[in-house]
Amino acid sequence: MVGVSKEKKAQRRKHIGDTALRLFAERGFEAVTVNEIAEAAGVAKVTLFNYFPNKEALVLDGVEEDVAGVVGCRRRGQTPLGALREHYLLFAEHLEAEVDIPELMTRMKVIIASPTLTAAMQEIQYGQRAALAMVLSGRDTWHLPADDLTADLMAAQITATILLLQEAFFDRLAGGMSLREAGESLRPDVNRAFDLLERGHGT
Repeated sequence: MVGVSKEKKAQRRKHIGDTALRLFAERGFEAVTVNEIAEAAGVAKVTLFNYFPNKEALVLDGVEEDVAGVVGCRRRGQTPLGALREHYLLFAEHLEAEVDIPELMTRMKVIIASPTLTAAMQEIQYGQRAALAMVLSGRDTWHLPADDLTADLMAAQITATILLLQEAFFDRLAGGMSLREAGESLRPDVNRAFDLLERGHGT
């Protein structure tokens, strides 16, 4: 792809991804081949793989959140939970600029309908949990010994909480709630969720 500008690359990548998502929505992920996607997008198969490493990436690319990165890059003196609370509150405030609702809902429907993509999402979520546990076990957090389960337990609780927040958000959109209304509902959900994580279930 020598000589192709970054803008052209981004446009071509989006075109390939949009074409694939349309075909998957029409026929199902498992029923569509990479050759069919390349032909429909008007590109060579090798070109498609220059932009997406595999068929699953055509749907899942970009869905993984860098939860560990949010915690790892937090401000000095900020707690891991404080950094994550701030991150998701900011997301809720800027939804209209960041979320393409029709594309998002189509992507989620394709994932839910596909056993292959559902399994791949579970692998992604496991990886997020493991990466978060690694960051949480760092020396600047709790000074934990290598065999201590505290970081793993915290990572499991945090990632499960985030997944539930995401599911509630998607359910509201699927039910016809506007993006603005879904964002307004998400903010108190985020605060409630992180209050429970910080203070325990006895509050």
